[in-house]
Amino acid sequence: MRLQFGPSEGSLKTGLLGQARQGGCGVAKAAFLFQTRARLVFLFSNEAPMKLLTYTFVSLFLLASSAFAELGPLVSPAQLSPELAGTSVTIIDIRATAAAEGDENVNTFTAGHIEGSVNAPYGLFRGPADNPGQLRSDEELTSVVQQLGLRSLSQPVVISYQGANVTDFGAAARVYWTLKSLGFTDLAILNGGINAWVEAGYELSTDAATPRPSTLSVSIQPDWLASIEDVQAVVAGEDSALLLDARPENFWAGNASHPAAARPGTLPQSQYFEHASWFGNGPAIIDAEAARALADAEGFAETDQLVSFCNTGHWAATNWFALSELAGIENVKLFPESMVGWSNAGYDMANVPGPVRTLWNQIKNVF
Repeated sequence: MRLQFGPSEGSLKTGLLGQARQGGCGVAKAAFLFQTRARLVFLFSNEAPMKLLTYTFVSLFLLASSAFAELGPLVSPAQLSPELAGTSVTIIDIRATAAAEGDENVNTFTAGHIEGSVNAPYGLFRGPADNPGQLRSDEELTSVVQQLGLRSLSQPVVISYQGANVTDFGAAARVYWTLKSLGFTDLAILNGGINAWVEAGYELSTDAATPRPSTLSVSIQPDWLASIEDVQAVVAGEDSALLLDARPENFWAGNASHPAAARPGTLPQSQYFEHASWFGNGPAIIDAEAARALADAEGFAETDQLVSFCNTGHWAATNWFALSELAGIENVKLFPESMVGWSNAGYDMANVPGPVRTLWNQIKNVF
């Protein structure tokens, strides 16, 4: 048996550095695994042909899986682009399919999307107009998953969105949270969305992909979910958690409210940390290291349980994503219905303005 690694360490390192520059560290890592294993496989001269074939397929599997393992929970355009040559990654575009009648068809799925993407507008993951944060039923979500052609909970999925501003990221984060709560394990968000993809010089396609429907059944798991009953228990002192309002301060203080909310105000005992704090100078969210540093500075990592909420579970999804997926803090949950659901149910609230302040807020909104 003869063991040989082929090219010198220097030439191998040079090749890997080149691949890293072109495709990112995930591609270089996968290439190293493949190249090393391939040389070991084909230079074991006493191996049987079938075993050699088995080793080869294992090496190819490592090449594919290792590259994607570097993508989540955030993926840049440069990291995602090499994955388009394969067939294992499903890109879900959550933008509107087309513009409303009479409007110019821009920033929609049909106006241009990443090649091979499947369209699942954000509304498929949202509740009715009077309670937009309400969870869809397991049956409705199962239908969405099946129509997208998702066949396995381990199937790699990348979520793309427009990337127009920091609020836009909340849609991608809410869909990510929903899919994770349904049991999907290989998820990533395209950081900066379609705008970042185009700015990086990559092309869009107008060809429509038609996935073959699956038979996969899914249901929401409670691991990252705070139900209205869970929040009631915290407010009543029967459970402990940091109730974190993701809205701007004027919402938390009761000076603004969502149109579907019964009244302004926030959850009792809550504090606020605006969702926009996780972003720099553009719509791309900060990386994991920066998110962890910010979470530590705010003391969020020291809490036993944290419940993220906002008006409708949209901005709150950004806080959940940053704290749970980027900062790596355990036991962070999302209250999907948030203040619209809570206020319309008639539960106690804090910072509710009195008649004089309510009148003053209405006057300010007019002028």
